[in-house]
Amino acid sequence: MRDISGSLARQACAVAAVCLICDAGLFLIAGPSLSLGWQAWVVLIGGILANAALAGPSRYSGWVSAAHGALLVAAPLLLYPFDHYLQATNAGVLIAGYRAGAWLATKPALAALAAMLAGLFACILIPVDRGDRDWRLVLIDVGVSGLLPWMVGRYTTARRAYIADLQRAEEQRQQHEAEAVRRAVAEERTTIARDLHDVISHHVSAIGVHAGAARLGLPEGVPAARRSLSAVESSSRAAMADLRRLLDLLHGKENGDAQRQPGLDNLDELLDNLRTAGLPARLTSHGGPRELPGSVDVALYRIAQEALTNALRHGSGGTVEIDLAYRQTEIVLAITNEIGRPNRGSPAESTKRGLAGIRQRVALFGGQAECGPLDDGRHWRVRVGFPLEAE
Repeated sequence: MRDISGSLARQACAVAAVCLICDAGLFLIAGPSLSLGWQAWVVLIGGILANAALAGPSRYSGWVSAAHGALLVAAPLLLYPFDHYLQATNAGVLIAGYRAGAWLATKPALAALAAMLAGLFACILIPVDRGDRDWRLVLIDVGVSGLLPWMVGRYTTARRAYIADLQRAEEQRQQHEAEAVRRAVAEERTTIARDLHDVISHHVSAIGVHAGAARLGLPEGVPAARRSLSAVESSSRAAMADLRRLLDLLHGKENGDAQRQPGLDNLDELLDNLRTAGLPARLTSHGGPRELPGSVDVALYRIAQEALTNALRHGSGGTVEIDLAYRQTEIVLAITNEIGRPNRGSPAESTKRGLAGIRQRVALFGGQAECGPLDDGRHWRVRVGFPLEAE
């Protein structure tokens, strides 16, 4: 919330200045002549000082209103027997009453009100030409000049407090709702993590264990089978590592390593697993590596993982070319593999889902994706690009 104390101080000074000018001007124009003597000067200067005090801090509002009340009593006594008495603070007494009602606690505010009402009664009744006024008109004058501004100040304060209570209640309600949503999300994430662990991790671990046992039990002379089983072991270990990262993320662990998802820094590890499975791969990088947004870094890794998995399943077994280009305003990843036999050129249903997932990831971050066979009919390419801020 912005600091408004300076604005309030400036407004208080402006109000005090207007009251001072108006009351002093009215006294000089319609009041007694200053040639009357030092009494007229005392009343004029007293009114100026009382109005100037309206610019002071709000904690002094009681003293300021008391000063106005005292001046209301002193002025007719000092100016007697001037036949056409005019009080020295007309506008100022209204503002003083309002400030006392708005800024003071109940007891000081009532004391300030009593002082001002007493002063108003005195200034109306003391002058000779006003002593025979109708008492009903006296009450109306006192109510308009003293009681009404004070009541408006109290009302303003009460309304401001009521609005502040409503705002606090609304903020608390929003905080409670946000906390409830956070708890619900945390519980749901925990449930998902538990289900993933129960349903997937057991089977993936079993795959790795059985593949290792089968590899150790193979006789010598079957390198292709050993290589395939080693690839199964490596893939199962990689899958378990990724699963643990996801489970840590779902559990909301604060450990940075636990929350870290794989990115382009893990691309070499992914290619090693691919080579272990019997598929040669070559990575070419252009331009200097840059700091990437975490979401884009993870998306590029997952896209590469999906494209390389498709090449392993449906490719001919030839070398997979991975081209990574860091450009000034974008990063481009292209993965090209040989299709092989014609019947392998059409992606399987799982591959179609994988390509749809790639396009969704790319669209999520405002990138572009091109997936399909090349013009030579022998190669398949997945090419994605993400926009980056220029360095």
